[in-house]
Amino acid sequence: MKIVVLCGGVSTEREVSLRTSTKVATALQIKGHQVVMIDVFFGEEILPDFEGTKNFAEKADEYRSMNDLITEERIAKTGLMGPNVAEICRKADIVFIGLHGANGEDGKVQAFFEKEGIKYTGSDSVSSAIAMSKAETKKIVAPHIPMPKGVVLHKGDTNCPIKAPCVIKPSNGGSSLGVMLVMKQEQFLDALEEDFRFDDTVLVEEFIEGRELTQAVLDGKALPPVEICPDENEWYDYTNKYNGKTKEVCPAEIPENVLAEMSEKSIRFGELIGLSVYYRIDYLLDADGNLFALEANSLPGMTDTSLVPQEAAAVGISYPDLCEKVIEISLRKYE
Repeated sequence: MKIVVLCGGVSTEREVSLRTSTKVATALQIKGHQVVMIDVFFGEEILPDFEGTKNFAEKADEYRSMNDLITEERIAKTGLMGPNVAEICRKADIVFIGLHGANGEDGKVQAFFEKEGIKYTGSDSVSSAIAMSKAETKKIVAPHIPMPKGVVLHKGDTNCPIKAPCVIKPSNGGSSLGVMLVMKQEQFLDALEEDFRFDDTVLVEEFIEGRELTQAVLDGKALPPVEICPDENEWYDYTNKYNGKTKEVCPAEIPENVLAEMSEKSIRFGELIGLSVYYRIDYLLDADGNLFALEANSLPGMTDTSLVPQEAAAVGISYPDLCEKVIEISLRKYE
C-alpha cells in the first residue's frame, strides 16, 4: 500500500508531530508498505518517490532544520499546504495524519481531503474541529457526562466567577501546552495573560484534586486506561509530558466499577462529538470515586512516550500493528 505520513506544520505542537510521524512512518515501512513522510507546510520541491525514503529520522531532522523559516509572511504566502503535498497525497492509497494542533488536528486538512476525495486516517473534519475546541466540546458533552465546572473567557476578559484554585487552558490546542494551575487568586491575572498568548479563547475550570487518567478508544472499543503520575509537586504540563520523568501506569490500578464507568463514558464521549477510528479521553478521579472527563484528543500522539501505544500494548497490539490497524479501520469509512 502507498501511504503518505503527513507531519510537521506550523502549530505549537510541530515537534510532537515530527516525533509521532517518524515513528509511524518507520513502523509502516517495516510492515512492508511504501511510505513517504511529508511536512504539510514545507512540502517538497520535487515530487517524492514512494520508494525514496530510507531513514525517516533523518527526514524529520531535515524538516527541523527549517523551523526558522516558519514566519508569518511565509505562512500567509504558503497557506495550508506546501508544494506538492496535495499532489503526492492524491497518489497515495491513504494519508496517515501525524499532525497535532492547529492546521492539522482541527479539521482543516480533513476538510480539504474530503473535498478532494483523498482518503485519510482518523475522525472527520467536523468532529475534529469540535474536539479541537475545548469550549465547544464542553458545551456538547457536559450535559451528558460530568466535567469540571468552567467558563469561557475571550481575550480582554478578566472577570471570572471561578476563583483559585483553578486551571486555565487554551480552548484550542493539545499536548498540555498552556495549561496552567493557579493556586492563589493574586496569580490569576498574570496566568490569564500568559494563556492568551496561546489562544484568544481560554477555558477556566475549577481545580479538582485527583488522579489523572486517560483512556483510548480504538475501533469503538475502550482500551485499558493509563494513570499519569508526575513527579511529586509537579504539574502535568508540556514539559513533564515529554521529559520522560512522568510515571505512567498501564493498566491503571482502579476498581472494576470505575473502569466500567470510564469505558462507557469514553465511548459515549466520542459518540457525542462524532469521533471515530481512534481517539483518547482524559479524566480526573477524585478521592470520592467521582470521575470527571476533561477533553478529547482526536489525533493522539504516537511518540515513544505516548499513551495510546501503551494502552494498545496492554491488550497485545504491537506498535506496528497499531499503526496498520488505524489504517484498516480508517479505510472502512470509504467502503
